[in-house]
Amino acid sequence: MKYEQLAKDIIKNVGGRENVNSVVHCITRLRFKLKDESKAQTEVLKNMDGVVTVMKSGGQYQVVIGNHVSDVYKAVVAEGGFEAAKPVDEDGGEKTGLFNRFIDMISGIFTPILGVLAASGMIKGFNALFVAIGWLDDTGGTYQILNAIGDGLFYFLPILLGYTAMKKFGGTPFLGMVIAMALVYPALEGIPASGDPLYTLFAGTMFESPVYIEFFGIPVILMTYSMSVIPIIVSAFFAAKLEKFFVKVIPSVVRMFLVPMFTLLIIIPLTFIIIGPIATWASQLLGTATVGVYDLSPIIAGAFLGGLWLVFVMFGLHWGLVPIAMNNFANPGYDPILALIFAHSFALAGAILAVWIKTRNQKTKTLSAPAFISAIFGVTEPGMYGIALPLKKPFIFTVISSAIGGALLGFFGTTGYVMGGLGVFQLPSFIPDAGIDMTVIGAIIAAGVGMVLAFVLTFLFGGINKNESTETVAPAEPEKPEAVAVKNGEILSPLTGEVKVLADIKDETFASGMLGQGVAIEPTEGKVVAPANGTVSALFPTKHAIGITTDDGAELLIHVGMDTVNLEGKYFTAHVAQGDRIEAGQLLVEFDADKIKEAGYILTTPVIVTNYNDYGSLLTTEAEDVKVNDVIITLDSEKK
Repeated sequence: MKYEQLAKDIIKNVGGRENVNSVVHCITRLRFKLKDESKAQTEVLKNMDGVVTVMKSGGQYQVVIGNHVSDVYKAVVAEGGFEAAKPVDEDGGEKTGLFNRFIDMISGIFTPILGVLAASGMIKGFNALFVAIGWLDDTGGTYQILNAIGDGLFYFLPILLGYTAMKKFGGTPFLGMVIAMALVYPALEGIPASGDPLYTLFAGTMFESPVYIEFFGIPVILMTYSMSVIPIIVSAFFAAKLEKFFVKVIPSVVRMFLVPMFTLLIIIPLTFIIIGPIATWASQLLGTATVGVYDLSPIIAGAFLGGLWLVFVMFGLHWGLVPIAMNNFANPGYDPILALIFAHSFALAGAILAVWIKTRNQKTKTLSAPAFISAIFGVTEPGMYGIALPLKKPFIFTVISSAIGGALLGFFGTTGYVMGGLGVFQLPSFIPDAGIDMTVIGAIIAAGVGMVLAFVLTFLFGGINKNESTETVAPAEPEKPEAVAVKNGEILSPLTGEVKVLADIKDETFASGMLGQGVAIEPTEGKVVAPANGTVSALFPTKHAIGITTDDGAELLIHVGMDTVNLEGKYFTAHVAQGDRIEAGQLLVEFDADKIKEAGYILTTPVIVTNYNDYGSLLTTEAEDVKVNDVIITLDSEKK
């Protein structure tokens, strides 16, 4: 192993494996939780080859490694026999929320191929440009070879993603590649064109699906997996889980070939039998819904389809619209549906341009140039996966601007008369036999509005440089309280006050249990303390709500008052930050109860376990009044 010796030296100088409670990693750092930091040889670590520096913050002992930290982390976990954990944010907080976790997953999978993705996008776009201006003939050898260079990556994208996704999920990368190779295997992809189906499932419904082959009598609904993203990622996720299971149960003497064999034999058929049909039916449902919306209102359909096109492409749902468009081109000879997506690549280009101009991150600036050019030519993958999605807000502003552009396309009645290109090369397909009319001019206006709006929103409100990581000296840790005893599975009261059942509070989302299960407390003093040992996983800017992940894995939410978010942090003081290590009884937040009540707000505070479904049972206190550090919730000591 390349980093084996470095891992051994790091473990030795943090006090040995017996001194390590846990270790995780972020983008650049190993983050240790040590039993006794005084045992760590900080100066020795700082002077080691392969270590940038050492920092202490938020109850963590941080060994800064650099961009290859994930490889060093694997070596440290293997050498120390530690349990692998999920990566965390650079600010120390664990990724929370479904959207953030999804973005982290997508970014981690696409980051290794961003450079070649951008390069391929530029080649593909320029090749189309050369044909458009007459420099190349699209039947000539030069065009064909350039097209293979530019389009090859996109056609076989699942193979690259199979490698990076399996690596992200902790599996063997080459297994992911083999899964993807099966998905894009030409003989299987060509079956629908080679003959009549054996039979048709769900005939007469929107889910009508021809079946050409069976797997041990089970119908297989074939679809096109080339250029797809989500199917291989989902397959890799389950393949990694399956591989780990087989590693545990198969004897080591035959593990080398039996583990991959059984993993492939199970996951590939499941992908064809389950993931394929789900994607196919979702696409068909999208197509039917879009046509229905267009018949109701072209403007609404434009906003819907234009705004969400990038999302549909990400999940492979856009294939449901292509057959509808092809049918429309055949009869009645034109298609208004795909015309509604014209503005999306220009909106993305506008957002990328704003990032390109404003970012101080050299890597982001370098990627922005080819991503911008690719987006203008209609190749959105480099900009979407490399720039917009990782930065989040540019992606949101792209969606908004695309929706407005799509609505304008619907308003002007822009229609496609042939299956055209993408980006600027789609524009000629809108020109009717009578020549340029308002529908064509409207398409230009829609693209311009989408691009300018996305640029302005991203430039002004994109928070482009807000989260750029800097290796600065961390602030001193907050003073820790005297130790408060807390047993495994116990959640202590973070407040002193009257206990209420959730169903009785005046907020439907909490009262219904949609956000989690627990209790509510009517506080009699303005202090919130830690209900368990753990980490601050989220602290809202308004300081009225705090998320905690306990050492036992319980995910807690403490929400002080109802609608107190409207106070925008007034009357609240936070004593911890997101990512901080906390101990039971530690002061987290103070608030002025009297002034909050005078402002017209109710102070009833839900204390809930958001991942309560992970436990067999959740018991709440029967006491009518509690003080801080009283037990209010008891969970099963072990998760399901």
